[in-house]
Amino acid sequence: MITWLVALPVVLAVSGATRLLLRRSGRAGLRLVVAADALLLVGALVLLLVALGGEHAQAAPAQAAAGPGPNSAALIGAAIAVAGASIGAAIAVAYTGAAALAAISERPELFGRSMVIVGLAEGIAIYGLVVAIILIGKA
Repeated sequence: MITWLVALPVVLAVSGATRLLLRRSGRAGLRLVVAADALLLVGALVLLLVALGGEHAQAAPAQAAAGPGPNSAALIGAAIAVAGASIGAAIAVAYTGAAALAAISERPELFGRSMVIVGLAEGIAIYGLVVAIILIGKA
C-alpha cells in the first residue's frame, strides 16, 4: 500500500509534464509523450510486480502463507463485474441523459419517456451488482 502512495506523486508529476509538453510543441512533443507513456507503463508494471511480490510485515501462520485462497478468483470476478457494469452504465447514462435533456428542451411532454430510457441505462449497473452478489455468495 505504501508503494502506491509513494508512486502517486510521481504519476501526477509525469502526467502534468506531458500535458505541458503537448501544449508547447507539436508533432515532436507527441513523440515524446508516447515515449513518456511507454516509460510510465513499464514503471507501473514494475511497481505492480514489487507490490504483489513484496513481503508482508507480519509473520503469517503456515496455512495462510500457502498462497491465495480458492475464493480469491470469485472475489476478483465480482470486482470486475461491478467495475465493468458501472463504467458501462456511466457511459450509457451520459449519452442517453444528454439526448433526453435535448429532447425535453424542445418538447417538455417527453419527460416521462426520456426518464424511462435513462433508467434502463442505469439498470446495467444493477445487473453487475447482482452478478457480484451471486459470485460472492458462491465464494
